[in-house]
Amino acid sequence: MIYPEIKLAQSIIQICKAKNIQHIVISPGSRNAPLTIGFVSDPFFTCYSIADERCAAFFGMGIAQQTNYPVALVCTSGSALLNYYPAVAEAFYSQIPLLVISADRPTTKIDIGDGQTIRQRDVYNNHILFNANLEDEASQANDLLINQAIHTAINQKGPVHINAPFEEPLYNTIDELTVEVSLTELPPISTTPVDYNHYATAWNNAARKLVLVGVNPPHEIQQEIVDYLAADPSIIVFTETTSNLSHPSFINHIDRIITGFTEEDFKALQPTILLTFGGMVVSKRVKQMLRKYKPEQHWHIDLLRHYDTFGALSDVIIDTPQGFLSQLMKQASTVNSNYAAWMHALMVKRIDKHKDYLQSIPFSDFKAMQVILPTLPENSMLQISNSSIIRYAQLLPIDANIDVFCNRGTSGIDGSTSTAMGAAVGANKQTLLITGDISFLYDSNALWNNYTPTNFKIIILNNSGGSIFRSLPGHQDTEVFNTYFETTHSHTAEHLAKMYEYTYYKATDEKSLEKELNNFWKNNTQPAILEVFTPTKINNVVLSEYFKKIQ
Repeated sequence: MIYPEIKLAQSIIQICKAKNIQHIVISPGSRNAPLTIGFVSDPFFTCYSIADERCAAFFGMGIAQQTNYPVALVCTSGSALLNYYPAVAEAFYSQIPLLVISADRPTTKIDIGDGQTIRQRDVYNNHILFNANLEDEASQANDLLINQAIHTAINQKGPVHINAPFEEPLYNTIDELTVEVSLTELPPISTTPVDYNHYATAWNNAARKLVLVGVNPPHEIQQEIVDYLAADPSIIVFTETTSNLSHPSFINHIDRIITGFTEEDFKALQPTILLTFGGMVVSKRVKQMLRKYKPEQHWHIDLLRHYDTFGALSDVIIDTPQGFLSQLMKQASTVNSNYAAWMHALMVKRIDKHKDYLQSIPFSDFKAMQVILPTLPENSMLQISNSSIIRYAQLLPIDANIDVFCNRGTSGIDGSTSTAMGAAVGANKQTLLITGDISFLYDSNALWNNYTPTNFKIIILNNSGGSIFRSLPGHQDTEVFNTYFETTHSHTAEHLAKMYEYTYYKATDEKSLEKELNNFWKNNTQPAILEVFTPTKINNVVLSEYFKKIQ
């Protein structure tokens, strides 16, 4: 086996190996050559070459999202690591472990006018958990920083940055290692004991308890806890598509329920205790409601972060949701209340109105989503892009056996396709991405890689622009709006599909969509794209009328 001659590169590679960092996403370059040579030459590592750094970072984040373990991103010096920044920010807010390793010029070459040099030290300072700014030579001090960076990514679930300066020559190799690295043990996560008796007492005295679940990994909460929450008459459970938590009595479509609520309705829903866990909440309406009609107590469960989303956070519970709820359930007693029954009756009425309305609407984004979602293969993974797609998904049922993911950390459209691609590689299961046309085109370099599984599929809702902006207050159909807000275009994915060897399907109405979906799911010999063309101008009308009709 061959190794880079540069000792600092040897140290980084050997410590990564000792800490079981297996997936290495490499952005081709020159300054990072010592790292590339070392990682690729060792069969312990699984290496990926992704040319576009922004795509590479989201691809790596997608793998880490599924493996729940750090993935290393390796890039050259200069602007390369700045292109990682969107994924770094997403990983920071989504609590996904990433290990960014950037090659740098020696410190003496910075700010003297040398090529491909920027101030790389601490460049992600606002969205990073740990900065390891290494010195030019291998040392125990450097080893300690590398260990600390990896430990932080694992323990605190987020991105860390190792910046490594390398002097030329960069490509020299040797047959034997010339450094012996120093390793430190992974320190335990520090926790504060939870007073379960205190919380059980308050829980058993509250007749209105609202459980709100944000972005949540699949299979995290055991069924006995789900059944307990569903059976208690004093508990209402609000979940979202990204919560990966379902029960027939849970409110899985929040906006469908609370849109059109009167003052009296909101006061009836206003909880004594709001219990939250999971990541970001999609529903803007429920956030507005809870900020106005605040709970008496807001408890948030998380091992690491506790956002005061509603301006009412009273209790920071440092625990896993499973751990806390299992202890709470042991001491819980049934509280006489009509809280859940009132909500369930309202849910039944809204379901009927929902079904009636969807039977009457023309072909549109909403109708296309209604047709697509029931066809997903059992036990597959669904990746959803941001903007309008995730909002439509919030209003429609998705089978409980489907694992659902969306980049809700920063809620940007960039990187949705790359993340889904990495997730498909990391999970090794049938994966579908549903995305909008602008999001897809923006991240189209995601298709430029050699690792796409043959059963990876993309459905694009192409309404010729960002039609969600037509729902903005004061929207007018003008040249300024169409150009600078909606981004009107006439592009399709057909030529991209041909260039990257995807099977291409297209649909223009409900009948052709149903037909092409059948063909789309049957083909698993190469990746596929189904492009669904919907009218530009009626989507916002269909959606706004929906909320009027279900009230």
